[in-house]
Amino acid sequence: MLNTLSFKNQLENLIHQPEKHTYLLAVSGGADSMVLSALFKGLRDNWQGEKFEIQIAHINYKLRGKDSDLDQKAVQDFCEKNHIKFHLYEVSEKDQKPENSIQLWARELRYHFFKDLQQKENLEFLVTAHHLNDQLETFIINLSKAAGINGLSGIPSHDNNILRPLLNFSKEEIYEFAEQNHIAFREDLSNKKSDYLRNKIRNEVVPKLLETNDHFLENFKKSSLYLNQTKDFVQKQVQEIENKLCKFNQGYKILSKEKLDQESDFIKFEILKKYGFNREEEIPKIFKSENNSSFFSKDYRLIVNRDELIFINRNERTEIKDEMVLIDHFDFSKNQISLNLKDSIKDIDGINKNFEWDFDAAKLHFPLRLRKQQDGDEFYPTGFSGKKKVSKFFRDKKLSILARQKIWILADSNNSLLGIIPFRQDRRYAKDEKTKSLLKIFNETKNEI
Repeated sequence: MLNTLSFKNQLENLIHQPEKHTYLLAVSGGADSMVLSALFKGLRDNWQGEKFEIQIAHINYKLRGKDSDLDQKAVQDFCEKNHIKFHLYEVSEKDQKPENSIQLWARELRYHFFKDLQQKENLEFLVTAHHLNDQLETFIINLSKAAGINGLSGIPSHDNNILRPLLNFSKEEIYEFAEQNHIAFREDLSNKKSDYLRNKIRNEVVPKLLETNDHFLENFKKSSLYLNQTKDFVQKQVQEIENKLCKFNQGYKILSKEKLDQESDFIKFEILKKYGFNREEEIPKIFKSENNSSFFSKDYRLIVNRDELIFINRNERTEIKDEMVLIDHFDFSKNQISLNLKDSIKDIDGINKNFEWDFDAAKLHFPLRLRKQQDGDEFYPTGFSGKKKVSKFFRDKKLSILARQKIWILADSNNSLLGIIPFRQDRRYAKDEKTKSLLKIFNETKNEI
């Protein structure tokens, strides 16, 4: 039964010490959100002196003419009467309302509005008035879409700082509370039309299900709880498997491709889905793809590197220098100058290897610089005959795209390539029996590749 105490208990189940937090309530003017507002207003009156604060946000979509304006007035009047800060967004031509997908457009618009308000007003939680009947409708919709256990678990009661404290209460309980406490609300008559899938399920399917069993909703609530517990257990197991497959996790994540491929299709899907690769037809392509193939989701780039799957967050920008001067000039009054790269650059970490190169300084054009690979780069590597493209050298070394991005090219002011750090020097500039001025470039480290 919905009352002030049961609601308070439900809120306390969602967050610790709710009286010490701040909230933005999404209020449409309907029974659900007006009851939510009244319940929060009651908590505010009881928790005076605490950090507890509520504000209310309403969106007038201008979809139902005068009725939309009356919805706005109902919410605004409630806020003025109870001294609650009111925020309004009125949809206008600049919002470019589409002819189709009105529901998706409206959802994106309102959550963008709510998020901006939370940041501006420093409000920790967004609170919506979703209830048990909404949960049942969502279950049926996801069941029809083969959504899996996550979809069948329905709407989360606490997710990404969005709270839904009415999820365990039915629509009937909400109406009863509104009547008993004389809470005014507006009915959206458009919900009676079955022109959208959710409305069709709400108006035609759910009433038939409720007729089959007097305790249908209560039993569904229990089933939903069991499903959520099962989902939590499965997610924990999937995470443990992922942890075992993880080879590296610092700045980016590397999983063992071979070991993941040995897991079930369900495990593959659940792990890859976390990185946005949730199309079932894409998963076999990932495991059959050639070395250095790339796949992209909204937030991640996946690089297939032999036995590795490398996940790079596309939203995290790491500032990497593409070029730096290593030495400005050479003092030819000295017979030898030695330069330890370990003292000059930090970026060599991770592709570290001991090496020592001796150059004839007279053959070089200063300043010398370190840069990243460029298209068309080629050099004459020591130990080989003829020249070689740097791209081919990398392929022969079986270096991943990620590793290539870390490697420095040593070049002179004429852009002549002097060596690929830390692998191979260009033999054309190496010291010989005629060398009088020696430039020694080396790296000393205990860390190998």
